Amino acid sequence: MRLIGTARDRPDVDVTGVHQRYLRMPQAPAGLAIGLFGGSFNPPHEGHALAAETAIQRLKLDRLWWMVTPGNPLKDRNALAPLAERIAKSEKVAAHPRIDVTAFEAVTGAGFTADTLAHIRRRNPAVYFVWIMGADSLADFHHWQRWEEIAETYPIAIIDRPGSTLAFLSSRMARTFDHARVDEDDAALLPRLEPPAWTFIHGPRSALSSTEIRNEKTVENIDRTSRHIRK
Repeated sequence: MRLIGTARDRPDVDVTGVHQRYLRMPQAPAGLAIGLFGGSFNPPHEGHALAAETAIQRLKLDRLWWMVTPGNPLKDRNALAPLAERIAKSEKVAAHPRIDVTAFEAVTGAGFTADTLAHIRRRNPAVYFVWIMGADSLADFHHWQRWEEIAETYPIAIIDRPGSTLAFLSSRMARTFDHARVDEDDAALLPRLEPPAWTFIHGPRSALSSTEIRNEKTVENIDRTSRHIRK
């Protein structure tokens, strides 16, 4: 079954072509350790997959939800590819047996990450969730709606990104919750620790960037158009 039009509770979200299974929250049996890896994935790339797989391995996760969001309030929505397209590309990139690609946020009515995470917690009180984010997001994390609430509700795993290895030293989140930092060697304990609790995970890094990929495609399209006009 495919849904056509807009999400019931988010009239600004176009779910045309999105299969219903992506608009349902994945199954979460009690006692599992599940990573929540959210983003616009515009487009998804191997760097995202590397971060997800690193989190699965280092945090000893049973599952990871690759959450394709309707849009990021801090980013330009005009540059956002259709949700169905980002889901399809995520399925190709996130080819791991423990990863569930989902876009249920499109129909929850949640406007911000804090709302989505509160909704997940209410629905799954007996599951051990970890919020996973790239180190490049740390600089802006304190601008997120109710960011302190997120840190006090979910353990957080920060995955290293090129150019952001030392970001945690100066970020407001790290300074505010310095007392709650968990040694990287104990990362596997994070899912079952009482928040606030966070760790910074070093590991293999990819220099790929969604922004750079979009910019490269824009240049390619301009060059292609120019060649066509010259002909």
